[in-house]
Amino acid sequence: MTGDGRQPGEESSSPSPTDPIRVLVVDDHALFRRGLQMVLEQENDIEVVGEAADGSEAVTMAVDMAPDIVLMDVRMPRRGGIDATSAIKQAVPSAKIVMLTISDEEADLYDAIKAGAMGYLLKEISIDEVATAIRAVHGGQSLISPSMASKLLTEFASMIKKTDDRPQLPTPRLTEREMEVLRLVAKGLNNRDIAKQLFISENTVKNHIRNILEKLQLHSRMEAVVYAVREKLLEIT
Repeated sequence: MTGDGRQPGEESSSPSPTDPIRVLVVDDHALFRRGLQMVLEQENDIEVVGEAADGSEAVTMAVDMAPDIVLMDVRMPRRGGIDATSAIKQAVPSAKIVMLTISDEEADLYDAIKAGAMGYLLKEISIDEVATAIRAVHGGQSLISPSMASKLLTEFASMIKKTDDRPQLPTPRLTEREMEVLRLVAKGLNNRDIAKQLFISENTVKNHIRNILEKLQLHSRMEAVVYAVREKLLEIT
């Protein structure tokens, strides 16, 4: 049970609009963690609830604290960030994970998405932009640094080309409404904006996204978009 009486991964039953976004910072460089904490502490709507120096510590602290957002480095000793991301998503499904790293390797980006990360940001962004990214991901958006996004689109094109050369396997059938939701997720809309556009409630949007992930056997919104493009369920223009 967490310090506020919640079970790990359980969201508060009656959250207040003024509740700060609870953030766990994970990085093996103590100076970077401290600098990030100092900047985030200036934000009234963000609270750093803990720091971890590697993936193993991150998983333990995430289970204990059930943070809203985890800022996760990729390359760390003992246990890397991608493996820790996968473990945290299984143990604390409500936690949203943003990779914050110097690694611009395509393999790390794809593995992070598969593990369930909702964001992949390079440390080249200004530290002040991190707070904006935290709010965006907390609101349901997926974020990728521009330089990495271009690599992802290139991979999309490669996936589609490879798909043309292999036998087509049956894909799980999504309803028309689920496809509408998935297309809007692919455009970067958060749950609130999707609800407004489709004239449905945010809870209904969450249910559709949960059903989509279950049908496709995936872990995150971003991974669902990658899958949908690869299987030609969506077209990225």
